[in-house]
Amino acid sequence: MAKQKYYVVWVGKKPGVYTTWAECQKQTNQYVDAKFKSFSSSKEAEQAFQDGWQMHWGQKSTVKPAQERLKLSAQNAPNEEIDIDSISVDVGCSGNPGIVEYKGVDTQTGELLFYHGPIQKGTNNLGEFIAIVHGLAYLKKKGSSKTVYSDSKTALSWLKNQKINSNLVRDATTKEIWELADRALKWLHSNTYENKVLKWNTEAWGEIKADFGRK
Repeated sequence: MAKQKYYVVWVGKKPGVYTTWAECQKQTNQYVDAKFKSFSSSKEAEQAFQDGWQMHWGQKSTVKPAQERLKLSAQNAPNEEIDIDSISVDVGCSGNPGIVEYKGVDTQTGELLFYHGPIQKGTNNLGEFIAIVHGLAYLKKKGSSKTVYSDSKTALSWLKNQKINSNLVRDATTKEIWELADRALKWLHSNTYENKVLKWNTEAWGEIKADFGRK
């Protein structure tokens, strides 16, 4: 059974503490500059809500206890600030391997930019990789140099190396995911891009904006 999470919405349609991701999304989707984060206990969430977003959203706070200052020092580094002018991608996977879907959204507003699925059978990592490349191709087509965020270390390493390291068997059930993955690799080998592709800092910033809410 998935562990209960509590979602703090500091900036959204109705700020507060929520017990489901669906409620959190309801308050933050398409809300400009929404600020929210998940916590593992009700007590933590209530305290974080009282603290304010500056202490937990990866930004510097003007007033905070010394213990919190040390805890957040790495999160507050300049290269850890969120690039709002960006897109975020993520995957929903029912089983791993299992049915896969992915999407890309505007990081600031949550607006859906693209979606693909359901794919009959695949893995989370393959889906994440395909989503990143889809995002890059989408932005290149629009002539945009926006940053792309993903919360998958594995997919980002595949992107960097331009090589997929997956044990998923190629057969009739996985034909679609592999065709998409091979197409993504081909695009990488045939194109250049100026966009930054960065790891989303879930610990500091909460769930990535494109999250499917199946944690």
